[in-house]
Amino acid sequence: MNFFKTFLASCLGSLIALVLLVFLIIGIFSAAISGLSGGDKIVTINDNSVLNLKLNVPITEMDIENPFEGLPFPGIDEVAVGLLPLKQTIEHAATDPSIKGIYLEVSLFQGGYAQAKEIREALINFKKSGKWIVAYSEFFTENSYYIASVADKIYLNPEGELELNGLAVEVSFYKKLFDKLEIKPEIFRVGDFKSAVEPFFLDKMSDANRLQLRALIDDINNSTNLEIAEARKIDNTELKKITDQMLVTAPEDAAKYRLVDSLFYFDQVQAELRNRLGLGKNGKINLVKYSKYKKSFTNVSTSKNEIAVIVAEGEIIPGKAGESSIGSETFAEELRKARTNDRVKAIVLRINSPGGSALASDVMWREVVLATKEKPVIASMSTYAASGGYYLAMGCDTIVAEPTTITGSIGVFSVLFDLSGFLGNKLGITFDEVKTGEFSDIATFTRPLTTAEKSIWQKKTNKIYEGFTTKAADGRGMEVEQLRSVASGRVWTGTQAKEKGLVDVLGGFDDAVKIAAEKAGVANDYKLRFYPKQKNFLAQWLEDLEENSKTSILKNELGEGYETFRQLKKAQQLQGAQTRLPFEFQWK
Repeated sequence: MNFFKTFLASCLGSLIALVLLVFLIIGIFSAAISGLSGGDKIVTINDNSVLNLKLNVPITEMDIENPFEGLPFPGIDEVAVGLLPLKQTIEHAATDPSIKGIYLEVSLFQGGYAQAKEIREALINFKKSGKWIVAYSEFFTENSYYIASVADKIYLNPEGELELNGLAVEVSFYKKLFDKLEIKPEIFRVGDFKSAVEPFFLDKMSDANRLQLRALIDDINNSTNLEIAEARKIDNTELKKITDQMLVTAPEDAAKYRLVDSLFYFDQVQAELRNRLGLGKNGKINLVKYSKYKKSFTNVSTSKNEIAVIVAEGEIIPGKAGESSIGSETFAEELRKARTNDRVKAIVLRINSPGGSALASDVMWREVVLATKEKPVIASMSTYAASGGYYLAMGCDTIVAEPTTITGSIGVFSVLFDLSGFLGNKLGITFDEVKTGEFSDIATFTRPLTTAEKSIWQKKTNKIYEGFTTKAADGRGMEVEQLRSVASGRVWTGTQAKEKGLVDVLGGFDDAVKIAAEKAGVANDYKLRFYPKQKNFLAQWLEDLEENSKTSILKNELGEGYETFRQLKKAQQLQGAQTRLPFEFQWK
């Protein structure tokens, strides 16, 4: 009986694999034909259409192209939405006579507040064209409601939920775990606020970290609440009371306090859309998905003047860029190409990074400085441009940040882990060595560091901090001591950073492009080109499928322990000198 079960299972597995292979070949063939015919055809949009924006997927800076869309692959529709192409699409829809309005679905927005603000501003500009926006959801999180608040009408399911109770940030600590495992972190840092390593030797926030986090979320909360109050025509003091006391605990409360216009079921929202479109009771609503609509137009320009937009998204690492990392080699190469290309009149660095390797950050900073000697280089900060992310921006001519951008964190830390207790006492593994010099194994994890070795590591860390702050002061036109007074690893919002002189302009990507064009003298005659070129779609999809499968298995096996496992694995990447954001956000 077991033989037949195994045999049938193998046959079924082979059949499924064959079907997937057939679809894969069809997808590759279709993509190849599309490439040979000059790319995707322009899609025709019917009159009296509604642009359907579903923003419940990860938000990245650029789109991940999905040529297999519509095919029955697992997770094939769960692709990210690129912020910059999305903004261009909304802008085009505002002038497209075929599009009468936007139907907005945003429940679990998977982006940062700075990204949310850019989308929100694009929607506000869309409304200025005289067109309408209707938002509907069964559940609004804090930041998804922030986006939806610009809509002409907001509808919530009668049994749904609206979360509007302020912001909270949670930080995980691993000291007790390390104590149990006999793992001892060897930590070297500069700056009272450089708290990325605190989870390794503390069991709660330091006073400095608590101070900066409180100031950070207060500023973000106040900023977003002001915009929501203005959009919904609610007094800001009243809105603050609603959020602070969590007065909205039921759908009826959301309607009572004018946060939503009506409590509607899906069919009632559909009836509202039909009414706006002048359709009959059973008239078909022509909803056009973002993935389709973005193929209905092209932004190709005949201008000979190019503004190169170099997108730096993810953690900073040496070498080639990865799926979600900024590789110093890749970034430097793109900057060199833009610097030496006569068609490129200006460069915009679009940064969304919490930092990473100190050396890699400095390698890229050098290329930024060289580029500024040839043409205007403008930094546009997204959700994060902190530590190493700020390192990339500080050499630019102008730095543009959103009020809710998380930036600064000008500080350095180095960390090694002494695993001798864990390996010896828990696993029964011991080590011995011979060496030619006193410091031949200064990066060891098999024994505690000596006092002399610790001194060397601290000196190395201090030197990197001195270089970081000196270069930052030079880039910002400040005295070093003045710069260091706002450094020490402290994190600021964009608004706070502007007050401290770390940022020049509060605004978004479009503002950065406008500044770049004006500085280059091509304000009315330019085209945008985005770099680096997008990764091969097939390789990207296969990587994502494999990674998602591994993650899914680990989550099922570890349950609530998965997040702890993820953080411990990430700790492996922190060895050596780092210019990295001093915490990882767990928004609540």
